[in-house]
Amino acid sequence: MAAIEQAILTWIHLVCAAIWVGGSLFIGIVFSPLLKTMTNSIQERMQIMIKVGKRFNKIAVPSLIIMMATGLYNSHLILGKPNILFETSYGQFLVIKIILVIVLIITYAVHVRVIRKDVEEKIMSNQMSEPEIQTLRKKIIILGEITVVLSLAILFFASLLDAGV
Repeated sequence: MAAIEQAILTWIHLVCAAIWVGGSLFIGIVFSPLLKTMTNSIQERMQIMIKVGKRFNKIAVPSLIIMMATGLYNSHLILGKPNILFETSYGQFLVIKIILVIVLIITYAVHVRVIRKDVEEKIMSNQMSEPEIQTLRKKIIILGEITVVLSLAILFFASLLDAGV
């Protein structure tokens, strides 16, 4: 592959990472705390968060898919050589990164399952009790925190790979 093609592929990968990780951090560190100052109603906060989450997912999910595709393409030569994969620090870091990505996908799938369509509709139509919303909110917060931590860990291993450590 020509250098310019590799640069474009890396750029696409990094833009998608910026969307996924940056958006996740923004929602958790900026938007969610700000939302608490906008309304005291947990029902209203959940409704707003669902709207924001749906909007974010329109760019975040394609970004995650593109990121996985470009990452796999970038590492396909090494993935085909088990000796490099397990006998070098580069290969070991790559394996750890792939495992973290798999755990991230599983975490995201659980998150989507927790906020499935019927649950979303109950929240949006005010048909969920306060205790149910509190329980759901705790699950969402934990899954969101896990997602952010995994995403940051993946970025760390990506930087190790880029540095050739």
